[in-house]
Amino acid sequence: MIEVMINGCDGKMGRVVSELVEKNENMIVKCGVDMADNGDTNFPVYTDLSHISEKPDVIIDFSIPVATFKVLEYAKTNSIPIVIATTGFSKDEEEKIKEYSKYIPIFKSANMSFSINLFQHLLKEIAPKLADTDIEIVETHHNRKIDAPSGTAQMLADTINNAIGGDRVCEYDRHSKHEKRNPKEIGMSSIRGGNIVGEHSVMFFGESETFEIKHTSYSRNVFAEGAIKAASFIVGKENGFYNMDDLVN
Repeated sequence: MIEVMINGCDGKMGRVVSELVEKNENMIVKCGVDMADNGDTNFPVYTDLSHISEKPDVIIDFSIPVATFKVLEYAKTNSIPIVIATTGFSKDEEEKIKEYSKYIPIFKSANMSFSINLFQHLLKEIAPKLADTDIEIVETHHNRKIDAPSGTAQMLADTINNAIGGDRVCEYDRHSKHEKRNPKEIGMSSIRGGNIVGEHSVMFFGESETFEIKHTSYSRNVFAEGAIKAASFIVGKENGFYNMDDLVN
């Protein structure tokens, strides 16, 4: 039985994870961490990491960057593998996370969906063949999402850029510019509204036609299910940095 600690257990995703773990025959929620204990869970919830008495087998983190780094230090001190599903990290923070992977196993993905991983694989194949087009990425999420563009949109942009030589530049704001589109741009647009779980479109605009790939998530369960699979995968692994490619391949 794998014992799980959920960081951000009182958030929307944390609650979904705890519900699905409870239904999993091979897992149990050992404890949770959040800013407050609302007293409505079947497991202990801590507001201070130093007060945790249990030692879980793995941590699943659905929180915010500042909370992720606090739990990363806890994981390092106690030699606990961690699945990071939080988004919104800066490039410097991404590098710091990789530094932690020297001491503990870390599984990190900007999107825990299997289909998004398939999306990436398709882009690796398609992007080099459409490198002479204008590439735009549009992502849509609910009105409570605080980071923009989404971590998934940035991940897709990085996948395209790496596939076609690494010379593209992401353009996040054209409002202040009065000039033609740079052919080396990957345009990034964010829409926030309602309760949309997540939608990502990549468009390749040519002179005579447009090629588009689109992924839509209808339920948060898909991300929780991926995080749970990642947690099962990473328990017992050697120290290092793992992602969806390691889980799928």
